[in-house]
Amino acid sequence: MIRVVTTKDAKQIVDIYNYYVLNSIVTLDLVPFSVLDFEEKIQTISNDFPFIVFEEGSEILGYAYANTFRTKPAYKNTVELTIYIKHSEIGKQIGKKLYSELLRLLKNLNYHVVIGGLTLPNEASVKLHENFGFEKVAHFKEVGYKFDKWHDVGFWQLTF
Repeated sequence: MIRVVTTKDAKQIVDIYNYYVLNSIVTLDLVPFSVLDFEEKIQTISNDFPFIVFEEGSEILGYAYANTFRTKPAYKNTVELTIYIKHSEIGKQIGKKLYSELLRLLKNLNYHVVIGGLTLPNEASVKLHENFGFEKVAHFKEVGYKFDKWHDVGFWQLTF
């Protein structure tokens, strides 16, 4: 089931995210987050943007949200997307279901452009974005440093 996030989801969401902080370059965050950090993030983001979770039983298997792309007023119709799937659930089409719903919500809210920023390489996320019609529009080389290595970041864009 896909539903709107609540702050009660923070513990499960932070567990999903912190796995990637500690074990992956998917996020370039270096320090794990607390439950309180994610409660605040959920409150702040969900006040202004769609923030949804994929739940099976009472277990959250993934989440996705839109957020501010840039703070200048001229960017108000553009958002940046975030999606994370519980690492043990990758390959089960949860990302596709979450993105389908999130993009539907954003289109209904009259957003014009959605951006996905990806640490590279990340074949699964590139495939997810391109399957929804996103096009690669930027590639920044060696802009993030994690696990004693430089990493590239790419940006994919979808215009409604």
